[in-house]
Order: sequence, then C-alpha cells, then structure tokens
Amino acid sequence: MIRAKVVGAGGYGGVGITELLLGHPEAEPTCLVDVNDVGRRMSDLYPHLAGFCDTEISAPDSSVAQESYDVVFFATPDGVGMKHARGELEKGARVIDYSGDFRFNTVEAYRDYATRLGREAEHGAPDLLGDTVYGLAELHRDRLGESTRLVGNPGCFAVSCILGLAPAVAGGLVDPESIICDCKTGVSGAGKKAAAAFHYPARYDNMNAYRLAGHQHVCEIEHELGRLAGGEVRVTFTAQVVPACRGIMSCLYATLASGMDADGVLAAYRDFHAENPFVRVFDRNATVGSIHVRGTNYCNLVVDVDARTRRLRVVSYIDNLVKGQAGNALQNMNLLFGLPETAGLDRPSQYP
Repeated sequence: MIRAKVVGAGGYGGVGITELLLGHPEAEPTCLVDVNDVGRRMSDLYPHLAGFCDTEISAPDSSVAQESYDVVFFATPDGVGMKHARGELEKGARVIDYSGDFRFNTVEAYRDYATRLGREAEHGAPDLLGDTVYGLAELHRDRLGESTRLVGNPGCFAVSCILGLAPAVAGGLVDPESIICDCKTGVSGAGKKAAAAFHYPARYDNMNAYRLAGHQHVCEIEHELGRLAGGEVRVTFTAQVVPACRGIMSCLYATLASGMDADGVLAAYRDFHAENPFVRVFDRNATVGSIHVRGTNYCNLVVDVDARTRRLRVVSYIDNLVKGQAGNALQNMNLLFGLPETAGLDRPSQYP
C-alpha cells in the first residue's frame, strides 16, 4: 500500500483526501498532521469517519510526522508547502501541494499570483519551481509520471474554467481576447476557518461577487490558456459566492471564429476530451446541474453556440472540494505511482 501523509488533515481539503484514500485500493492515510486538534482522533473531528478513520492527529514536529512516507499531501494555505516540501522530497516522498506555492514554474509568475493575494511576493523555495508540474492531468498527463516528484494542485475555479475553455482555445475556435468567465461557488470554497461573512445568517438567501480587483486563480487560467493559444490571453473573470455548500458553476463565453457552428464546436469538444475520463461533454439540451457532480471527480460541460450573437457558451460544473481539490490531487497521485488514473475516484454522484 502507498503510505500517505496528510498535512492540514483537519480542514476541508484534509478530510476530503482522507475520505478518498480510505476507499483507494492501493493507498491509505497513514499519518494525519495538523497544528490544531493534536491528539484528537480524526473521527472525533468528523464523526462520519467513526470506525473508518480513528487515527489521531499528530503535531508537525512529532516523531510519527517526521517519518518517511510515499506521498505527502499539503492541504494547507499558501506559504506552508514552500517551507516544508524540500524536507519531504529529501526523504523520498512525492509531494502534492494544494496551495499556489507550486502552481508556477518561475518566480515572476509566482510573484504575479502572490501580489494579487496581497501576500509576500518572494518565493521561499525558488529553486524547486523548475521541477514542479501543474497538476491538471487533462492537459499535463504526459508530465505527471513516475519520475515526477512535486505537483502544484490547481485552484478550483481554474479547473472549471480551463477544462471548459481548453478545447476552444487550443482549436482556434474562438477569439482568445473575448473570453469571459462568470463563476459561482458554494460557501465551502472559503474553507473551514470561521469568518463573519460565512456565518449562516450572512450567507442564507444571499449572493455576492468578490475580489473584483483581481482573483488569484486568473493567473492560472491565463497561463494555461496562453500556453494552448501560443500567446498571451487575458480573460474577464468574476467570482461569486452563492448560498450552497459545495459546487462550482462557471458560465464561459467567447466570440466564435468565423465558420464555426454548434455541431462543429460540440464535435471539437468531444474529440479534445475523449481521453479524459473525468470530463463529460453534453449538448445544449442536457438537463445537467451541480448536483450531478456533487461528491465526484467529474467535470460536466454543457456546450452551446448562440448563433444570433456568434458566441460560444459553455457551462462547466465541478465539485469544488473534489475535482477542484482533493479528487484532483488523488488523480495526480495515481499518475505519479503508475496506477489507473481513475483508481478510487470512478464513482457517480448521489441523487437526489
């Protein structure tokens, strides 16, 4: 069995990867680490895991946390992975980091990202950036192999937007300067830490846009789409939080290139994603919503063309805590260890 260590195990990202590892045929959550709730059992924090994961939370400096593991998941905020990834790599582990610490290969790209967050713009381990791989398997599967040691797991909004726009940009189906990303997320995207803006009275029956001055995931979206386009891409991006627990719905728009029609665009999308087991492409008549990806690693894409305005319209659905976080991380782990990409992940949503 692959022995996994989860750092930040008490948060939503930590419990998410723990849940998935418990159902994995080749891996197990051997060590759970956090700075909070040390000594408490995981099932005390999350009673639904009683009998499934009664492992105690260990402190980062404990003897069990200092042991060597096959893979280490950093389900932690920005700044943690860059401080501790090197030590895990030196012990022989593969490292998958949830934060923005290793999503970029240059200090300049990282600085742009950090500046948008208003954080320290200098990277704590710049020499590792050249070795990291952006962990979106649908675009970088060939780089996510057994020789890869360090992976930067993508941001949730970035996953939904990139998967929804990649076929159009890569195929030259749209004007890359006309892209609009209108994205809505559930409250769990803010994480477990309590904040006044996310208390029930503040969120119930309330929707709002946020970070209009610049969302950090825009850096990833523009970088990956620019790579596919072979040049610079700039998108208009609006993030909104809605009164739901989990899920992202991204409505993506772009002006079509001349000569493209609805059938051609749909065929191009299905061809592009044919080898991506977790991307499902639907036509405009599909009755698809966020419930159909809840708790899964799937991305559902509804592809449409507005013939009147000559605009592409794609609605992308993911579960922000699975395909947007822990599920995508496990998908990366599978590839790093030469396992079937779908191991521990190939399951449907529950309905209703």
